[in-house]
Amino acid sequence: MGIPIRIDETIYNDAKMMACAEFRSIPHQIEYWAKIGRCALDNPDLPIDLIKDIIIAKQLDRSLAEPFNFGE
Repeated sequence: MGIPIRIDETIYNDAKMMACAEFRSIPHQIEYWAKIGRCALDNPDLPIDLIKDIIIAKQLDRSLAEPFNFGE
């Protein structure tokens, strides 16, 4: 269950556009941006693209992952 919040109309419109392009709802798009922003603030040395990849990877089915073998 969500909590209603007020946001700037420009942010809402940007989220609406990106949500459509990325097949998310508007609230999920804003939540996604918030997660990336929080991770970026907590890890200022990491590039944003790496942060996005890590967030995506955490959502994937781990049974599809292949182990990485050092030295082969």
